[in-house]
Amino acid sequence: MSAAGGALSGSLRAHLAALPWEWRQCLATALAAETTRLLVEFVDGRIAAGATVYPPQPLAALQACLPADVRVVILGQDPYHGPGQAHGFAFSVPEGVRPPPSLRNIFLELSRDCACPPRRSGNLAAWCHQGVLLLNSVLTVEAGRPGSHAERGWEPLTDAVVAAVAALPAAKVFLLWGAQAQNKREQIEGTSAPHLVLTANHPSPLSARRPPQPFLGCGHFSQANRYLASRGLVPINWCH
Repeated sequence: MSAAGGALSGSLRAHLAALPWEWRQCLATALAAETTRLLVEFVDGRIAAGATVYPPQPLAALQACLPADVRVVILGQDPYHGPGQAHGFAFSVPEGVRPPPSLRNIFLELSRDCACPPRRSGNLAAWCHQGVLLLNSVLTVEAGRPGSHAERGWEPLTDAVVAAVAALPAAKVFLLWGAQAQNKREQIEGTSAPHLVLTANHPSPLSARRPPQPFLGCGHFSQANRYLASRGLVPINWCH
């Protein structure tokens, strides 16, 4: 269901239908909602009109990390809007693609916080195999048009993803970077599970050093690992 150049092809409806059974079960109400129907009509209509929509697999993060396997959720905004950059994982880029500025700031914080060596690859997908869900609030975007698919129906669906993960009894860490990610906080609070929620500015150069919650220096990666260890869970190898 992907096309050359990193653009989405086929229908969004088909991508949603191909979600793992575990996600389709816990998202059944959201997938059947009118907002999701309108979202599918919008995205498929834009593709039919000739728009270039990224990424090729908008639900890749959900394919790679099942609900019961999630230990950490990192929330981003919408996918990168440059050719070949977005591949369905928040903040991540495919092998061979130069890391964008936000991702370079994430690497700076990893080096400072966890003493991770310099990374050559901007592909973070391996974190998913350790239970890190790399989820954007909006899962598609048009080429060169950041935010172009915001408020079209993705937000209620990704709200449901966060709520479903938060409702599971195992303790988790939620890293909310930036205002859009922090809008998901109400989906986490009110559950009985003892989750850790950490907030900071978005790692974009526009906000990474800005008070009152600068991203650079936040220490979220080490805090997440200390929390997981305190709950008897295996920490994340952030340097991998």
